[in-house]
Amino acid sequence: MDELMLNSEVEMEKTQFIVIRIGDEQYGIDIKYVDNIVRMQKITRVPDVQSYFEGVINLRGEVVPVMNLRKKAGLPDEEYTKDTRIIIIKLENNAPIGIVVDAVKEVVTLTSDEIEYTKGTVRNEQVTFINGIGKCNNSLISLLDLNAVISE
Repeated sequence: MDELMLNSEVEMEKTQFIVIRIGDEQYGIDIKYVDNIVRMQKITRVPDVQSYFEGVINLRGEVVPVMNLRKKAGLPDEEYTKDTRIIIIKLENNAPIGIVVDAVKEVVTLTSDEIEYTKGTVRNEQVTFINGIGKCNNSLISLLDLNAVISE
């Protein structure tokens, strides 16, 4: 009996994800890494950086580097809209970094049985940013591996 209860508790582990939109695709970012979501603002360019780095912003007195997820994934650049946001990510032992996304849609809670983690086979660069697929309300959400996204 105890073993049966333990299994159901493990199965019902829940994780919250912020669902973002880049182009026509939906991606999920584990909410525990999200420090802040801010409207698009003036980004100060920095010379001699990778093409996907937009520059830096001043967030409450802290200088935060900002990268464009669209460019990093090799997607065509688009104009910023009123829905464009900068998500401030804070990974363990790292300084915060901003990620430009087309839109922030919602927060969803997924149980462990609604998430299918991908195995290590990688065919192209873009797939390396995804570490799983979440199933929510009859749609699929690609779950971002933030360590892979901000590496380099």
